[in-house]
Amino acid sequence: MSTPAAGRHHWPLANEARYLGPHEGTEPIDVTVVMRRRGDHPAPAAWPHKPAASRADFGAQWGADPADADAIRQFAGKHGLTETGCELHRRVMHLRGTPQQLQQAFGVELGRYQMPDGGPEMMGCRSHAALPSELSSRVIAVLGLDQRPIARPHFRRASKTPTTQYTPVQVGALYDFPANLDGSGQAVAIIELGGGFTQSDFTQYMQSLGIKAPTVNVVSVQGGTSQPGGDADGEVMLDVEVIGSLVPGATIALYFSPNTDQGFYEAISQAAHDTTYKPSIMSISWGGPEDSWSASSLAAMESALQDAAALGVTVTVACGDSGYTDGETDNQPHVDFPASSPYALACGGTKLTGSNTTISSETVWNELASNDGATGGGVSASFPLPTWQQSSNVPKGTNNYVGRGVPDVAGDADPNTGYQVLVDGQNQVIGGTSAVAPLWAALIARFNQQLGQPVGDPHEAFYSIGITAFHDITSGTNGKFKAAKGWDACTGLGTPKGQTLLDALAKLKTSGSGGTSTAK
Repeated sequence: MSTPAAGRHHWPLANEARYLGPHEGTEPIDVTVVMRRRGDHPAPAAWPHKPAASRADFGAQWGADPADADAIRQFAGKHGLTETGCELHRRVMHLRGTPQQLQQAFGVELGRYQMPDGGPEMMGCRSHAALPSELSSRVIAVLGLDQRPIARPHFRRASKTPTTQYTPVQVGALYDFPANLDGSGQAVAIIELGGGFTQSDFTQYMQSLGIKAPTVNVVSVQGGTSQPGGDADGEVMLDVEVIGSLVPGATIALYFSPNTDQGFYEAISQAAHDTTYKPSIMSISWGGPEDSWSASSLAAMESALQDAAALGVTVTVACGDSGYTDGETDNQPHVDFPASSPYALACGGTKLTGSNTTISSETVWNELASNDGATGGGVSASFPLPTWQQSSNVPKGTNNYVGRGVPDVAGDADPNTGYQVLVDGQNQVIGGTSAVAPLWAALIARFNQQLGQPVGDPHEAFYSIGITAFHDITSGTNGKFKAAKGWDACTGLGTPKGQTLLDALAKLKTSGSGGTSTAK
């Protein structure tokens, strides 16, 4: 894939593809049927909360009902579909069929599509899978009928060589990351929907910082693989180098999956339930505008993020690099998903200047005038206002709907105050909220190590602690929303005062209560 013009970073998404006609292929297609969970979804108790269930016990409590799986099997058999796998604890059944069989079974028309930047034709589907009444309540989504890209990576290169640039270690020092912690005993999952990991680059980068490189484990999901050589390598290496340099004692697992709703869902679900690496933190720097997702895909993804939270996994997610529009052309406010999920710690961006441990200036990242991006942020149109944001003065969004406010937290993201990384043998400076998700993932890993338990879903704790543990960003705008005292829709609660936040969490752990929100 060619590198986009400097500063511009626009990966086409599914809704921008051009329809070319009916799908003509005959090769079998693999689909993922996402089943409902038995009982209500597992809501964590007041912080500090232990995981709702262990990975070993999760299926029995919160997995799919075997009766639901049997009903799907009967349906599949009637239509000649083959079951290739079933994981009740993850609530998935994998089916394979010819395009004709799948179109008849799910009442859809498969089409051929091409992205506006050219490239190969790909299969897509404009309508949702239709299921008989006896199945519709049992199935959340059928994924795999549409193979158009669903997400873009949220990283940016500056249009000019930045005069201000940092190593991740220097950013950690400015944010007072707790000292003498290296993430030992923690595993960090990183979700990638493209690009590739180059071990020699990573080893060389860590040596340049004088840090022993941790082992990076590459996991293939749904046929996705590490494929270095494209623009998305910037995303992969940024993620790994930020986390590796800040928590070199942690285990890192890179989950590569195709950039489809099926691939994205499978990556999050498999990482959350992974009994090999057992991640306690998941970093995601990919996403797309909320309204570009189908309702069923959104619901499936949300159920996977609920699983992660219930298993005690903190999920940090980049909230976008195109300001309040999230890259849409209607000039209306949009937020990015999965950052907008209430189970994601949504990470916004700032422009940071400082040296050693002293911050001299920090404002909202907004370089739209020079085409160098701006932090995403705003109000969800898909998720209601969570209880832990009730006191945050979240503004009204589209149609006066007060939904979940985005982001929750922030960090340095402006490419003009970006991160020094090594990508495909080249020293580069990269920014974007893509840098903030792994930055927060590394901070949470240090917290987990010190606390002796996973932070898990951090929202209630962070909002109850409030802005005393954050650098409150009060200057700047993302094009619509303005920074203000307390929480705002550009930088959330602010950027971390790492040791102060850890001390506050430790105090909450001792008192045994998350308290009520004091964030204004």
